[in-house]
Amino acid sequence: MNLPYLVPRLVRHFLPEKIIRAFLLRGFIIHPGLETRSPEEAALRYQCDLQAVGVSMTGKHVLVFGYGGRFNLGCQLLELGAAHITLCEYAVKPDDAANAGLMLEFEKYLFQGEGKTYPRPEWVTLLEGDIRELAKKQEIRKADIVLSTSVFEHLTDPGGILESLVFVTQPNGIHLHYVDLRDHFFKYPFEMLTYSLRTWKNWLNPTSNLNRWRRPAYEEIFHNLFNDVAIYVSEWDATAWKKTYARILPEFITGDMQIDSVAQIRVTAQGLKKPGAL
Repeated sequence: MNLPYLVPRLVRHFLPEKIIRAFLLRGFIIHPGLETRSPEEAALRYQCDLQAVGVSMTGKHVLVFGYGGRFNLGCQLLELGAAHITLCEYAVKPDDAANAGLMLEFEKYLFQGEGKTYPRPEWVTLLEGDIRELAKKQEIRKADIVLSTSVFEHLTDPGGILESLVFVTQPNGIHLHYVDLRDHFFKYPFEMLTYSLRTWKNWLNPTSNLNRWRRPAYEEIFHNLFNDVAIYVSEWDATAWKKTYARILPEFITGDMQIDSVAQIRVTAQGLKKPGAL
């Protein structure tokens, strides 16, 4: 029994999400991801990896799926040449305190009213809610580029949500997603794969949800919807996999170390198989 893992996981499971969000924004115990920690670096990474497959953001409509409540990344992408940004978020509301601090640098893209900071609609569109419902009920401007970082591993329905993102993508559009396949208690990257679905769901799964999907599952949903899919493995952790292997459940094991020990992937996908279908 791995008590150093189980005790924090139990606390994380039952701790209210409001408290977790406060910890995350302050970098207390829970450290924010790249887009929150360094949005300029995140924007440049998107630009670099898109350019590597021959795609420029210049003049494009870019949809950021799961922007985290802060407008900084959207502004950085506009500075890199994007024509319009759509920021999409399911539950997190705009971070008013952080966004107010962006006014001096990004007044071109933001304005203030009634004590809050808002994006200028000619530059930025905000979408709040479940993309599966938004895609059905709203006239969403289709995006040329769809981006996300460390979002897909938190989804309860990655396949259904990807279908909805495809619905709001231009026929010649491209997706670029960074997916972290590790247990987000990063000291134990594969520990979550040692527990039954019932135990994980009822006792250990954090309120942010970790779906425990592995590389083959992501390959399947992207290949179902796109003709051209490239999955680049940005990190393996064979040492941690071997250390945990004896306890990992069979459904998470293919027998190929190059697949099983994958920790992080980058997915680029283009060439929609059924553009506009939902």
